[in-house]
Amino acid sequence: MKRSYIWLICVVVCIAFIALLYLQGSYAKAMIRMRQEQFDENVLRSLDQASRELEKVETYRYLKKVLNQHERGSRTARSDSFHITDHVLQFDTIIPNKGNMSLGSLSINRYNRVAESISNLQKHVREALLYEQDVLDEVIYAVMYRASEQRFQDRLNPAVLDGCLRNALQANGITLPFHFIVYTSDGREVYRCEDYTEEGNDPNYQQPLFRSDPMGQMGEVIIHFPDQKRYIRGVANYMAPAMGFTIILLITSLITIYLIVRQKRISEMKKDFVHNMTHEFKTPISTISIAAQMLADKSVNKSEETYERLGSVITSETRRLRFQVEKVLQMSLFDNNNIALKLQELDANEIIENVVDTFSLKVTQSGGTLDMRIEAYNPFINADEMHFTNIIFNLLDNAFKYRREDEPLAIQVHTYNQNETHFCISISDNGIGIQKDNLKRIFDKFYRVHTGDRHNVKGFGLGLAYVQKMVELHHGTIKVTSELGKGTKFTISIPLSL
Repeated sequence: MKRSYIWLICVVVCIAFIALLYLQGSYAKAMIRMRQEQFDENVLRSLDQASRELEKVETYRYLKKVLNQHERGSRTARSDSFHITDHVLQFDTIIPNKGNMSLGSLSINRYNRVAESISNLQKHVREALLYEQDVLDEVIYAVMYRASEQRFQDRLNPAVLDGCLRNALQANGITLPFHFIVYTSDGREVYRCEDYTEEGNDPNYQQPLFRSDPMGQMGEVIIHFPDQKRYIRGVANYMAPAMGFTIILLITSLITIYLIVRQKRISEMKKDFVHNMTHEFKTPISTISIAAQMLADKSVNKSEETYERLGSVITSETRRLRFQVEKVLQMSLFDNNNIALKLQELDANEIIENVVDTFSLKVTQSGGTLDMRIEAYNPFINADEMHFTNIIFNLLDNAFKYRREDEPLAIQVHTYNQNETHFCISISDNGIGIQKDNLKRIFDKFYRVHTGDRHNVKGFGLGLAYVQKMVELHHGTIKVTSELGKGTKFTISIPLSL
C-alpha cells in the first residue's frame, strides 16, 4: 500500500471521528438546552400556582376572621327570620281553611286585620333578606378591599409560602432543594431562608405575590436552586461514556495508523539495508575471491611482492567485512539490551588524538583537512575504550562520507569541559548538511539521509544509531545542528569521572 493511501485513510478516519464527536456534543448540548427550558417552564408554572394558592389561603383566613366579626349580627338576623317564619307557619295553618269559610261569616274588620298581618309578614321577610344581602356584601367588600389595607409583612406567612412552593414544585416534578427570599414592592427584605446563598451562576426565579392588590401592597419572592446546574447537566452524563469511547477509538485508530506508517517506514529501511548490505558484503567478498584465485592460479608467476600485496588485500578486505558484520551484531545486541560495557577511567583527549591521527591520512588523501583543538583540562571519564573509540570514528567517517564534491573537506574536532562536570567533544564539517525534516530521524536504525543523485555513499544506516545508543549507555547526551549545503555539527557530552 502506498504511503499516500495510508495518509488518506488516516484523514478520512479523523474526519469521521471528529464529525461523530461533534454530533454527540451537539446532541448533548441540545439535551441540556431542552432540559433547561423544561426546568424553567416548570419552575415558573410552580411559582404561579404557589402564588395563587397563597392568595387563596390568605383570603380564606381573612374571610373566616370577617365572618367571626359579623357572627353576632347574623345570629340576630337569623332569629328574626325564624320568628317571622313561625308567624308565617301559624298563618299558613289558618289560611288553608279559609276556602271552606263563608265570607259572610267573617266581619269586615277581621278580614282587614288578616290582610294587614299578611302585608306586615311580607315586609319583615323582605327586610330580613335585604339584611342578609347587606351582610354578605359587607363581607365580600372586606375581603376584596380591606385585606390589602394591611401591611405586606402582616399578610405574609413564610411557613405557608414555603409549603405552597414545595407542593407546587413537587406537583410539577421538581424535587430539588431550594432557597427563597421575599421582598416588598419597594425592595425591602421581608424574609430570607437561613441557608439562602447567592453563590454560583445559577439563575434566580422571581414571582410577584398578591398580584390582584395595588402595586404598593404587592410583594416578590425570589427562589434559587443550588443544585440546578448539576441537575441540568446530569442529562449529558449519558452521553459522556459514548464520547469517551469515541475518543478512545479515535486515539486507538491514530496509534494504529501511526504504527502502520512506522512499520512501513521500517520495512522500507530494512529493504534498503538489505540492498546496501548486499553491496557492502559483495565488494570485499569479490576482492577476497579474486585474490584467492590469483594465489591458486599456478599459471601466474608470483613474486614475494605479489604474495605480500595479495595478502594485504585479503587482510584489509577481511577486516572491512568483519567490521560490517560487527556493526550488525552490535545493533542486534542493543535491541535485546544484552550489551555489557567494560567501564574504566580513560583519558578522552588521548583516545581522540589517536583516532584523529589515524583518520587524518584518509582525509588528507582526499584533499581535505582535519583540525583538532584540545581544550578540555579534565579529560577523565568512565567509558568503554572500544566503544568510545568507535563513537569518534563513526562521527568522523560520517563527515567524510557526506562531504561536498565542489569544495575540499574541512573537519574540526574540539574538546572542552562544561560546568566542571562534563567532558564535551564537538565534530563539525563543511559537508552537504542535513535538512531540518531529516534531523530528527538520523538516529533511527537503517535510516540514511538522501543524497540526491549520488550513489557513492555506502553504509547500512547503523552508524549514528550506534553512536546514540552508546552515548546513552555512557549516561551522556548527543546533539546535532546542521544547515543544508553548509555542514553539520555533532556535540557529545559525557559526565566526568569523580
